[in-house]
Amino acid sequence: MRVLGLDVGTKTVGVALSDPLGYTAQPVETIRYSVPPEAYRRLFSLIRENGVDHLLVGYPLNMNGSEGPQALKVREFLKGFEKYLAQKEFSISIELRDERLSTVAAERTLLEADLSRAKRKKVIDKMAAVFILQGYLDSKS
Repeated sequence: MRVLGLDVGTKTVGVALSDPLGYTAQPVETIRYSVPPEAYRRLFSLIRENGVDHLLVGYPLNMNGSEGPQALKVREFLKGFEKYLAQKEFSISIELRDERLSTVAAERTLLEADLSRAKRKKVIDKMAAVFILQGYLDSKS
């Protein structure tokens, strides 16, 4: 079972993919978009190209566990993506996963790797997706 992990933002979607055995998460890309359907098209393509069975989406809860504005934006993005998939007569299981501090952890890792600010900015979203997906994979093993 291949799992695609997503870190959804307002202008980007970080994407990570599990290996076929479900042990490791690898960064794939950062999808940049101005309107969500641009991201939907690319995500659908990645799902089909990689034989993905499950979509894991980082859910940015507030530190107290409540839903904030960004969590609502993620829900809206997913609602639109599900409509897009329905138009394609395609379905996939989608799961939300608490992603509190995943971007902070990714940033810390990139700082430890001594990447410049410009390089960090280019990869932070897909690295956050890796952290979200790897946490999920680890919890399943």
